[in-house]
Amino acid sequence: MQILLAIIIVPSFALVGLESYKGFGDDATTIAKVGGQPLTQQEFDNALRNQLDSYRQRMGAQFDQKMFDTPEFKQNILDQLIAERAIGAEVIRSNLTISDPQLQRAIMDLFGGAANFDMERYKAILASQGLTPAMNDARMRRDMALQQLGGAVQNTGFAPRTVATTLSNIGSQEREVQELMLPITDFVPQVKVTDAMVKAFYDKNSKFFEIPEQAKIEYVVLNNEAVLSQVKVTDADIAKYYEANPAAFTTPETRRAAHILVALKKGASAADVAAAKAKAVAIAAEVRKAPADFAKIAKAKSEDPSSEEGGDLGLVTKGSLPAPALEAVVMKLKQGEISDPVQSDYGFHVLTVTELKPAVVKPLDSVKTEVAEALKTAQASKKYSEMAEAFTNTVYEQSDSLKPAADKLGLKIETASNISRTPSPQAGPAPYNNAKFLTALFSNDSITKKTNTEAIEVAPSTLVAGRIVEFKPATKRPLAEVDAAIRQRVTMEEASKLAMKAGAEKLAAARKAGDATGFGPAKLVSRSKPEGLNGVALQDVMKADTSKLPAYVGVELPGMGYGVYRIGKVQQPAEQDAERRKQEAEQIGTILAQQEMYEYIELLKQRAKVKILKPITTTTVTEVKE
Repeated sequence: MQILLAIIIVPSFALVGLESYKGFGDDATTIAKVGGQPLTQQEFDNALRNQLDSYRQRMGAQFDQKMFDTPEFKQNILDQLIAERAIGAEVIRSNLTISDPQLQRAIMDLFGGAANFDMERYKAILASQGLTPAMNDARMRRDMALQQLGGAVQNTGFAPRTVATTLSNIGSQEREVQELMLPITDFVPQVKVTDAMVKAFYDKNSKFFEIPEQAKIEYVVLNNEAVLSQVKVTDADIAKYYEANPAAFTTPETRRAAHILVALKKGASAADVAAAKAKAVAIAAEVRKAPADFAKIAKAKSEDPSSEEGGDLGLVTKGSLPAPALEAVVMKLKQGEISDPVQSDYGFHVLTVTELKPAVVKPLDSVKTEVAEALKTAQASKKYSEMAEAFTNTVYEQSDSLKPAADKLGLKIETASNISRTPSPQAGPAPYNNAKFLTALFSNDSITKKTNTEAIEVAPSTLVAGRIVEFKPATKRPLAEVDAAIRQRVTMEEASKLAMKAGAEKLAAARKAGDATGFGPAKLVSRSKPEGLNGVALQDVMKADTSKLPAYVGVELPGMGYGVYRIGKVQQPAEQDAERRKQEAEQIGTILAQQEMYEYIELLKQRAKVKILKPITTTTVTEVKE
């Protein structure tokens, strides 16, 4: 179901629903204008939240929200929103539309075809995301139109054969290489580290030895969970809501239909129409004598592709049949009842209902928990606003303690230790692990006077206030404590310098002699087959100038030493992989198509006269997380 939701709700272009390109009004929250229409901070926040939810779903336990709390990530979200708006404006200007049948097929395909479509499951999936079928229809129409326009541009991208061949040859090229390695460990015994060298490293790299300021804090959280715990719903409330909203607890009737078609060509003569109708009347009479054989008769006599499935039309929903007259008849039939012939643009149809599930009203007992949660959520939303005002006022007015606010609102005072000015990846989504809150917490007044912070909104419907209980300023670890680690670090740095010096001498000597003295055995390497060659060395070997052979390359290998490499031969593989070359050509074509799309979007952005009105760097990822 989650995968299905990702397909329906998170299309490739759409980061956030855009209900219309008309009727928006400018206000202080407008961060950009595209085609004269505002893009608001709320829309940006929604897009950011949706993108984070998408990554959270895909990455699971590996998801770390702090990875995305960067100016680059937020700018990328804004760029995508602007691009979507610019493309959307072009869709409207070009009068691109998606027909009802196209939309219906797209929705059915998500469920594996009409035969597998379940309207109730579809509605349940949408409801879990706060959407109605009408809202999703609008969203899918927009996304399909965007993809239609984008596909028309991207399909123009192709890789010229000469370019694809040249790049493929570069990728598959093989080089015969010999290695002369100078390991860093061979030079360690030559290094003598003095106290002066240790002191110099300690003074030069003092930031490595800093212990950041830390604090022990108290904090109080007001969120929906805390409010919900204080909301009580009675059985009478539940019963009243149930009786007032019967449609919400009713599973609608479903019908599965089948048909036998006597086909008619467009513009058929009156005689042909009469003959076709007579044939359909005869078939209807035949089926009425043996309703159980409807599928068998459909296979034999229906002139429609569905005859192979016994004339099955699947579940009949609004607009699923090619003519309203057919739908009207199906909706009146009883299960197993055979209709009189019904005419459409395709000919005459004999219809039956093969499966009928009547509407069912769920009993109160089965939905009691569901109703209770809905009522609690509705009441909590109103109560939260009241409690938030009281929370904000109390932590500010009685700033020397969090206890008055906690007692007044029934909240719990939490504690946390070793807190610093910047969010900690280890703390994850903890309420206090928020950049805006930590900035307030480590203000001068909070540190020196131990006063409460103001109430900070760290997420939707989540307020946090805190105070510092104990504060430790930043300090520097003493030299004696880090002496051994510094000696080891300096030893490796000095040994690396000696290895590089010796390697440079070996490289110069090898170039002068032009032979392979001291080098290891030759091995044939390529970009896809390194044959044990260090990755850093492989890059330098494969891009080295081989216009004159043998060629020599010296490579510093961080943490390992220095390598000298002799390239004796350059060649293409004896057998070319045709399938690989084909895949590479397709990849190059894809890259070119993406470049075409990028340039087209840039053109549309110019046409839409995009204006950035205010920066977005003040909004943090943590502030918009759920």
